Parts: sequence; structure tokens; C-alpha cells
Amino acid sequence: MKVLLIGSGGREHALAFALAKSPLLKKLYATPGNPGIGKLATLVSIKVTDHSTVIGFCKSHQIDFVVVGPEAPLVAGLVDDLTKAGIKAFGPSKFAAQLEGSKGFTKDLCEKYGIPTASYGRFTKEAKALAYVRAQGAPIVVKADGLAAGKGVTVAMTLAEAETAVNEIFAGRFGEGECVIEEFLEGEEASFFCLSDGVHVLPLATAQDHKRVGEGDTGPNTGGMGAYSPAPCMTAALCAVALEKIVKPTVVALAEMGHPYKGVLYAGLILTKQGPKLIEYNARFGDPETQVLMMRLESDLLPLLVASVDGTLDKAKVSWRDETALTVVMCAKGYPGDVTKGSHINGLEQNFGAEVEVFHAGTALDGEFIVANGGRVLNVTALGKSPRDAQIRAYAAVDGIDWPEGFCRRDIGWRAIK
Repeated sequence: MKVLLIGSGGREHALAFALAKSPLLKKLYATPGNPGIGKLATLVSIKVTDHSTVIGFCKSHQIDFVVVGPEAPLVAGLVDDLTKAGIKAFGPSKFAAQLEGSKGFTKDLCEKYGIPTASYGRFTKEAKALAYVRAQGAPIVVKADGLAAGKGVTVAMTLAEAETAVNEIFAGRFGEGECVIEEFLEGEEASFFCLSDGVHVLPLATAQDHKRVGEGDTGPNTGGMGAYSPAPCMTAALCAVALEKIVKPTVVALAEMGHPYKGVLYAGLILTKQGPKLIEYNARFGDPETQVLMMRLESDLLPLLVASVDGTLDKAKVSWRDETALTVVMCAKGYPGDVTKGSHINGLEQNFGAEVEVFHAGTALDGEFIVANGGRVLNVTALGKSPRDAQIRAYAAVDGIDWPEGFCRRDIGWRAIK
């Protein structure tokens, strides 16, 4: 098969890493890609927001299958347009991608179909949102309704924090001012990944990530500072509950709406005393969770993705390595605030060992040099017999990379190790 992979981050490098192993793969293209992906795929320059250009490339290059990595093209309806043009593409439709594109849509769906989640209010007016916050009190959770690159959620421990978060949303920091305000839930958080073909659901694996920039899970939220898989807190029993009470009812709901969900469902869960509850859905593979999932995946990824599109997931099986995978995100200093691009990164060509992969996220080429080109820049990922073993290997590789302008958390995996 000739495959086009869309995206440029660490998630897409990890997907390319898995796709490149497939015996079914004849040729892998990626747009825009990054220097790491470029070692596995032919990089092409396509304006992804121009769907007709994407379709034209697919037809001229006889692309058999498109894998859409990031959320923005999904929410913009790229898969719908590819499908209409007769091009097979992995990812949900524009309507179904509202599970990530609109937190209000997801909360309303949960309420209608009895899916366990936090109680909430949905607001288009700042004054009403502020009145709701003051009536509920803190702690409370304030979320921008639309896509916000993982930065639109504030877990406000004080009323002042909550009010500031509401003010920022309605000032347009995350686009159109609409917000969802939720009750604060206590419990451990975990990620649960499943594939859906619109009817059948295939559970994949669990992971936990570290959202906050500082060690001990402190400081502002980020797109993710590291992750590990499997998540020790997600027992087989809890996975079964999440599947039956959260994921499957969601797939049924979208089918009943006339928009079957085809793609990966990434459920962000919180394990409360009442059982797992949904925090949010993502309509694509997580980042940096994909990096640890692809390190553990034993099965051929490509036919699994194709089965999601073809409606044959009931015939698919998936197998995983027993080891723990752990990834450490190396960021440019200043992240998640403003960062300086262009600093040189050395030491990436060395052999870190068979159980270590360095996935590129925000990198670029400056002549022969790899340079930082974003906030989250590298994902140093390792396999180990235990979370501690994987952590030791990952940090040994981190310490072998020469990049004075970068930083990382030094405690990724602490919860699993504890």
C-alpha cells in the first residue's frame, strides 16, 4: 500500500515508526513531517488546509490510504472530503470529531446517553459563566470549548483562578469565546485507547501522561511532558468498566446520530470512588502517549487502521509487549510560554540501544544540523522490564543528548514507580 501520513509531531514520528514495519507498506509519504519522520518516509509539501490539494496529491501519487495524525484536519472535515473523493482515510468525520472539537458537544452527549462524567454548565456569555463559577465555588474546572492545543483547561483551586480562566476564554485567547465549567473530580487520571469502525470497538492499551510542566506535577498545563504505558491503575476490571459504560455507549450514540465513529477514541478518564468517569475525548492518538503505545505494539499497525475504516474490527486482534514503555519530552526553555527556535541539538545520531527510540517533535533542519523548531522538541522513549527500568534507560539517553537550550522533567513515571 502507498500511505500518506499527515502531521509533523512526535505522535506522527511514532506512527511512522510503526507503519514503516508493516509488510503491507509499499511507500510512505508524510506532510509536512519532520527530520525524524524523513528517515522513514518521503516528505512532501502539501497545504493540508486545502483539501482539494490533498486529494490531488493522493490521486496523482496513487495513494491507497491516508492517516490523519493531528486533530485540526479532522475537525475541519478532511476525512469527509477524502472519502467523498474515493480515497480511504483513517480518522473520524467532521461531525464525529466534535468529540474533541467541542467539549460542550461531548458533555451534552454524555448527559443524553448516561455516560459517567462530571456535572457541568455550558456558557456563551461571560457574565453567566462568572455567576456559575461564583455559585459553585472552588475547586472547579474551566475549559475552553474548542481546540486549544492542550492548553485550554484550568483546574482552578481558587475562585480568583477560575475567574481569570473565564476572562481569558471570553477575551478570545482560545478562539471564539465559549466555555464549559465542570465540577472538580478527585482521583487518579489515566488514558484509555480504543479503535472503532462505527460498530465494533477494539480496546488497545492504557497510558498515563504528565500534563504539568513542573516536577511533582506542578505548574501550568502543557501538551504533555512525558508518558508511560501501561497505566498500573487501569486494571483489567477498570478497563472493562470504561469500555462498557463510556466508550461503547459513545460509539452507539454517534451511530444513532447518523455519524458512525471510525478511528481511534482516546478517552481521558478519572478514577473516582464511584468508578471511572470521562474527563474528555480526543479524536486522534495522544501525544506523547502514542510514542509509548507504538513502542509496545507487537501487531502490524497498518491493517488495524484499515480495519477501522473498512468496518472489520470484529475480525482484528492486537498484541502488546509486556514491558513498560516510558517517554520523556525534551522542551525548549521557556515552554509552555514563549520559546526561542533555532538552537542546535547534537548527539542524536548515536546508538542509544535497541530498546530506545528518540522521536522528533518540534525539530527542523538547518543545513546539516538538527535544530529546535517548537516548544516540545524531542520524545526520548524507552522500553524496560519495569517502570523504573524504562525510566533509567530513557534518562540515560536524555543525558546523552547535547542540547543546552533544552530541559525536561526528571520525574516522569514517578506515580507508576511509587
